[in-house]
Amino acid sequence: MKIDHLSLTIFAWDGIPATRYHQGAFAARDSNLGLLRIRTDTGIEGNAFLGSAANPGSMDGPQLIRSLKPMLMGKDPLAREAIHQSMRLVSRNVSYRTIGAVDVALWDIAGKAAGLPVHALMGSFRSSIPAYASSEVLPSQAYAPQAVEFKEAGWAAYKIHPPRDPDTDIRVCEDVRRAVGDDYTLMLDSTWSYSYPDALRVGRVVERLGYKWYEDPLADEDVYNYISLKQKLDIPIMATEYPAGGLDTYAIWITERATDYLRGDIPNKGGLTTMLKTAHLAEAFGMNYEIHHSGNSANNYANLHLALALKNTTYFEVLLPDGAHRYGLEQEPRIDRNGLLHAPTTPGIGAPIDFALIKAKAEAVLE
Repeated sequence: MKIDHLSLTIFAWDGIPATRYHQGAFAARDSNLGLLRIRTDTGIEGNAFLGSAANPGSMDGPQLIRSLKPMLMGKDPLAREAIHQSMRLVSRNVSYRTIGAVDVALWDIAGKAAGLPVHALMGSFRSSIPAYASSEVLPSQAYAPQAVEFKEAGWAAYKIHPPRDPDTDIRVCEDVRRAVGDDYTLMLDSTWSYSYPDALRVGRVVERLGYKWYEDPLADEDVYNYISLKQKLDIPIMATEYPAGGLDTYAIWITERATDYLRGDIPNKGGLTTMLKTAHLAEAFGMNYEIHHSGNSANNYANLHLALALKNTTYFEVLLPDGAHRYGLEQEPRIDRNGLLHAPTTPGIGAPIDFALIKAKAEAVLE
């Protein structure tokens, strides 16, 4: 089996709702995604999406065609490891977002060739996983009502992306705990916001309040202060989400004992191949590996497969508001009344791509 076709269809994503994250406030806006199609001489086609609301597919698409397509044509698509290593060699010229998209499409081909959903190809550990609602940045008084709403709807947990002022963030965390009660699972993701003294102060509060984990309180590569923070807090610290790169970027976090959990996603780490390795690395050290939202609907389908194949992950992240991240599929994964997402059964990634929408919204085909 050989790759004999690769193309990227850029299609419009209109009317993404206004929202706010750690990067700042975003007005209602438009973007685009790229539908990656990798076809083989046996007729099997693997698909993935490139891009997100914040990073249009058209921004990275030319890199993929110019630098990665020549490396892929004529190759055996099942030689994922060899292909992945080759792509990483040119990571100074292409983004990890493009490497991740190619990797997802190759896993899609592998599952289809084997007649198995990707989680079964990886080795299924479970058939469902609980989902948590991961907030946008809100006015401080809005978090508690939102947390109650998701608790009452049956979601398994709620994570706060706070306003990023330590005193305000403490009040928000206290208000949310008071609103949902002592038994509901909460997390705090401070998105690299604090100085070390403030990170310690906020951490002691969420530790007292019984939050499940404390995510990214310090600058993304501040290993030195993470070591001290981890030594002084009992609540699990979670870092390693943001630094772009492969398996080797995680080693210092483990050897220096700078984090309790590892973190990863498709666009920052270059796909499922890196994530699967990292999850198994974490397991060897008795650490959790929690999967970050991956920017678009097809990526999040791929995330679901990985989560179902791992022993050492606990939740599936759904970043709010849904409408700012969901696009291009005929149907998104559905969370049941028990807060669970269930295993896809279709061979490959199984994301039900809306090809009619993509055709209607097509802006360009890159080949």
